[in-house]
Amino acid sequence: MAETRTGKQLLHLVFGGELRDVETLEFSDLDKLDIVGIYPNYATAYDAWKDAAQRTVDNAQMRYFIVHMHRLLDPEAVGKDGATD
Repeated sequence: MAETRTGKQLLHLVFGGELRDVETLEFSDLDKLDIVGIYPNYATAYDAWKDAAQRTVDNAQMRYFIVHMHRLLDPEAVGKDGATD
């Protein structure tokens, strides 16, 4: 599995779904969320996000997101490990 230059995995989750309204972040059906995957760094997560977003470009209600899981798992490490993503 790929790691960052520091040797640490900085996990990122890519997921998306159809929003009730494009002005909010409320999904219309949580059972239909598209969990694209979990990636070891921001660069690979970004590539996966871009691919998923481009596949659904015709659906204005569909949105994909990147969640910085490493920040959720270790919030005290944010900024200490040199991670900029």
